[in-house]
Amino acid sequence: MTTQPSLSNWLSILALGLIWGGTFMVVSIALRGYGPLTVACARTTLGAVALLTLMGAMRRPLPAFTPRMIKYLVVIGLLNTAIPFALLSWGQQYVPSAFAGISMAALPLFVLPLSHAFTDEKMDLRNSLGVVLGFIGAAVLIGPGVLRIGTGLEPLGQIACVLASFSYAVSSIMTRRCPPIDPITLAALLLVVGACALIPAMLIVEGVPQVADMTTTFAIIFLGFVPTALAALIRVTVIRSAGSIFMTLVNYQVPVWSMIFGALILSETLPLRFFAALGLIMCGLVISQWNSLRKLRRA
Repeated sequence: MTTQPSLSNWLSILALGLIWGGTFMVVSIALRGYGPLTVACARTTLGAVALLTLMGAMRRPLPAFTPRMIKYLVVIGLLNTAIPFALLSWGQQYVPSAFAGISMAALPLFVLPLSHAFTDEKMDLRNSLGVVLGFIGAAVLIGPGVLRIGTGLEPLGQIACVLASFSYAVSSIMTRRCPPIDPITLAALLLVVGACALIPAMLIVEGVPQVADMTTTFAIIFLGFVPTALAALIRVTVIRSAGSIFMTLVNYQVPVWSMIFGALILSETLPLRFFAALGLIMCGLVISQWNSLRKLRRA
């Protein structure tokens, strides 16, 4: 049973919005000195080490490694860490960090139709309207560049970021169907699976990484420990004390912070369609999650 959100819960939600919203900017900085697979691999591996250490310190239990549990861990681990981290890192070589942040806002809109198809959570008319509006926003975000595939890598970078969001959505559905497991343990094991997939991929494609300048190296270390490990701990704490509905407020912050960081720190030029897309996606989110937001107001 959850209680009314406390001041610490609100501060935690703000912190998560800042952390996850700034992640795309930090990835862009790390890419100045390292290849995309190296960035994704380092983030995953460092996050796995941090969460395994935390798991041991908190005496979190290991699950029973049945064939069903192993299947879920492998599939979710690939879809929740290895694949989206690699897609985002590769895509951000060719698109602004703000684009990646806005594309992540479409995540809940992907989840709704997938939940309708594969779980007992069915969409109603309001959900459907919100999803359609959000997908129109995603189309505006990509813009006419998608029609220029073959003339440059920017359109493919855009598609990679949107596919990363879709990968997260599929992993979210799989997580709901996963056998019971401690959340910190689950987060740690998923990162272990991601690291096991990305380490050989990095070595084959990019080779053993050479230490670059301090700024890009610090960016990689930050990615592993803050938005990956620390954020996982904050997320679990918030959900346990204030509930998963309250947690959805992060969805509305991430794209806004990604645009702010991209413009102010990376001096990215944000075309008008980015703002139009953000408005459409956010409206779609509000409409599709209206019932959850009403419950939150009554809390």
